[in-house]
Amino acid sequence: MANHKSALKRIRSNEKRRVLNRYQHKTTRSAIKKLREVTDAKEAQKMLPNVLSMIDKLAKKNIIHANKAGNLKSQLTLHVNAL
Repeated sequence: MANHKSALKRIRSNEKRRVLNRYQHKTTRSAIKKLREVTDAKEAQKMLPNVLSMIDKLAKKNIIHANKAGNLKSQLTLHVNAL
């Protein structure tokens, strides 16, 4: 158990951040899956900027690594262009 007030506060704030990070990460993964399932090219072109933005935000907040974000963006762009 924590011995200092600051340590207790750190535990509380870490838990809040963890929950928010999990929510944002899961939401982005769901959006990526939806984009991969879309077969209509126009709809995929519409969805792509939003998904790429979500990925960039995760990378900016260090929820995912910057290189992983780049790889995901590249794969999704190739997928949409191939439709």
